Amino acid sequence: MEPWGKPLAGRLAELEVESAALRGNPLGDPHVRPLWVYEPPGAEGPLPALYLIQGFTGQVDMWRNRSPFRPTVPELVDRLFAEEGCPPARVVFVDAWTSYGGSQFLDSAGVGRYHTYLCEDVVAFVDARYPTTLRAIAGKSSGGYGAMVTAMLRPDVFSGLATHAGDALFELCYLPDFREAVRALRDQYDGSFDRFWEDFRSRPALSKGGDHALVNTFAMAECYTPGELPFDVATGELLWDVWERWLAWDPVRMVETHADALRGLRAIYVDAGTRDQFFLDLGAEAFRRALERIGVTDVFFELFEATHSAIEYRYPIALRYLAERLS
Repeated sequence: MEPWGKPLAGRLAELEVESAALRGNPLGDPHVRPLWVYEPPGAEGPLPALYLIQGFTGQVDMWRNRSPFRPTVPELVDRLFAEEGCPPARVVFVDAWTSYGGSQFLDSAGVGRYHTYLCEDVVAFVDARYPTTLRAIAGKSSGGYGAMVTAMLRPDVFSGLATHAGDALFELCYLPDFREAVRALRDQYDGSFDRFWEDFRSRPALSKGGDHALVNTFAMAECYTPGELPFDVATGELLWDVWERWLAWDPVRMVETHADALRGLRAIYVDAGTRDQFFLDLGAEAFRRALERIGVTDVFFELFEATHSAIEYRYPIALRYLAERLS
């Protein structure tokens, strides 16, 4: 393909949403956020709205990042609707970045009210400007987590979900980072996350060994159990009362308690790469099996040959599925 962009056939509006929920958030992060809305060629009248949310450390302008020999995500979306016959829908690109890297799209005393921001502020902003029929939510990694959890918590807002390698089965995707985080804290920061953050913000991000494990572990703790880590920082031994509160946010474990919400969805899409570095293919299978146990079997499910990285080409597959189911 040509190595440069060209005008989209559809329209991509770059807007800003002022969020009451994020005003005065604990990290002092902006409460005015960028928001992109894509409309397919010829779009008019009420259409489904497909909300696309990002993984950990994502910010909305990263959707334009170009990889060698590959189109950007907005270009993939445009091709889907302009050239590949997908039923028309609007695609909403949401920003939920935080100073710790992400929010998991939850309301948290540690990072802010990002669940309320998404489900109330952003949705109301979009609905006031674009006539909308039904909504679905999709994302990858932490965005896939957000898609699963948001649809379970707010089936009144979202009628479908698509998760690409979403965080699930926490004992497999998060626990391995704990031991690396403990060693890095011990060897470089005298066991102090405050010292880590001071160092991290003084240099190029992710330039030291242990950075990813420390950032990811601390950020997740601030989302799931604000102010409390699930392990002893000297030994890595699990603090079971805190860890169990993390597990309460595991999508696999949430299925049973949100069965009615899941049974009422019009579309559920689940996929992951079979070589996912964080073993989220196993989490995807566990989520599918949990759905099956509550009688939800009308699910798009696929494990495909890939890692966790460079799977942006899966977005159009999920968006088509959601658009067809919500049309």
